[in-house]
Amino acid sequence: MIHRTAFPFLLLTAAVHAGNWPEWRGPTGQGHANASGLPETFSETSNVAWKTPLPGRGHSTPVMWGDHLWLTTALEKAATPEETKRRLEANTGDQPVVVLSSVSLHAVCVERASGKILHDIEVLNVKEPQWAHQLNSYASPTPVIEEGRLYAHFGALGTVALDTKTLKVLWKNEELRVMHENGPGSTAVLHGDKLIAHFDGSDAQFIAAFDKNTGKVAWKTARSGGMDPRPQQRKAYGTPLVVTLNGRPVVVSSAASNIYGYDPVNGRELWKVPYGELGFSMSTVPVADDQQIYFSTSYGRSQMIALKYAGLKTPEIVWRNNKNAPKMCSPVLHDGLLFYVDDGGIVSCVDVKTGEALYRERLGGKFSASPILAEGKLYLCSREGVISILPATKEFKILAQNTFDGSIMASPIADGGDLIIRTDKALYKIRK
Repeated sequence: MIHRTAFPFLLLTAAVHAGNWPEWRGPTGQGHANASGLPETFSETSNVAWKTPLPGRGHSTPVMWGDHLWLTTALEKAATPEETKRRLEANTGDQPVVVLSSVSLHAVCVERASGKILHDIEVLNVKEPQWAHQLNSYASPTPVIEEGRLYAHFGALGTVALDTKTLKVLWKNEELRVMHENGPGSTAVLHGDKLIAHFDGSDAQFIAAFDKNTGKVAWKTARSGGMDPRPQQRKAYGTPLVVTLNGRPVVVSSAASNIYGYDPVNGRELWKVPYGELGFSMSTVPVADDQQIYFSTSYGRSQMIALKYAGLKTPEIVWRNNKNAPKMCSPVLHDGLLFYVDDGGIVSCVDVKTGEALYRERLGGKFSASPILAEGKLYLCSREGVISILPATKEFKILAQNTFDGSIMASPIADGGDLIIRTDKALYKIRK
């Protein structure tokens, strides 16, 4: 069972999953890695154990179980100009989009030791899929892995469970639909026997759980009111976080206009806190310690918000920081400090008690990938292929900057002495 707990228990949870990276933000669900001895300097020709070209196109972060890495990718068939024109007549947005005639969605298994592609399995084939933003991909949500199973979620395109030993698809569910407008972005999380995912489109907004054994919808809960009246400002691409709040597991779920708490067993809404300002289209996941939850409202009037939950039935906003809040990159907590990087390459270190920025410095470049923490260091990957390494302290310092060929949209992962990075061209294992 994958169950992320509040901060005091993160090390215990991480130890249980040592040697594995079961989901997007790692063993703790909050970007903390079980790694040591990672190199600070590397390049295309230095400290690279292997480099494996990848088929298709996708932004999902690799997951790892034992000796195997798994990721998703999309093989795209472009629509004709006539098809594109016909289908975009229904597009009410103003973003640059890609229109496909069909997309073949694959799960790819890579051997951790050698980098060899062991399996490349088509799990879904979708005709005339929704258009997607040019910056997005059709395989952006990160899969979830546990012993013997991979769960690959593709938003409204469908969700699949794959037996990682027999390589057979155990179930598919394609019944939950929303109009994403910019393509799939929300990653699912596993809690007990439920796979929980957001469906926040321009036309409908809800959170749902699949029974992990059958693929049937276990529960589905509509977002309660208080949203912007404009459909384009109702969509979101956030990922839930399951944490123990005041002694009980809660699905913390940031969506457009509000952040919610749900019972993971039945989907009952436990509480809701409005942002008080316009917030939508987030692609992030919150983080939490033993007192507070921290999250970005993303687009609109972007803010980083701290929500106190300890001892409260309904959490309360205790501070806001409206400077350089990230729209796509999730934050990282460490020793009473909150670190995040905005889309334009400004990295911030904030005191979690006050919300005061201890530093705000420019790294340069553009960012979509979420940073991770390993050995007290932050690893931040830009879309230009630059990996910056910073100490997770109050003092801003760049320890190293390393560049790969290709763009980085997927978040890095790390375990033991291995740093795994996916670019738009290849998968790398970095090791001394």
